[in-house]
Amino acid sequence: MKIGEIAKRTGLKIETIRFYESEGLIPSPIRSGGNYRLYDRSHLDRLSFVKRSRDLGFTLDQVRSLLHLADDPQESCAEADKIAAVHILEIDRKLADLTALRAEIAQWGGTCTTGTVAECKVIDALTR
Repeated sequence: MKIGEIAKRTGLKIETIRFYESEGLIPSPIRSGGNYRLYDRSHLDRLSFVKRSRDLGFTLDQVRSLLHLADDPQESCAEADKIAAVHILEIDRKLADLTALRAEIAQWGGTCTTGTVAECKVIDALTR
């Protein structure tokens, strides 16, 4: 597959695929006589893994570690569990931040129905 086809099949942008290659997340593909990158099924599978991991919010370093683990199927999965547990803690922290943010913004709601911008709590809160 050329890069455009693998991009379409994975839902990734061409630049993202090149970036993942430069970061060592996927091996460099072979080149055609015309110097086009030629990807195979293993690239597709690996890029799909990376995309799914990134969609779930794992960092590039976490994805790199998970890929390293995936490359050795006989390895203990304890390290993968540890990576997931750290990620869950980060998700919980972000959820707490978003909940607090929502509560703050919700306090502003419905205050601008009859007043002027000079009296607007939304504008006032964002100005402070």
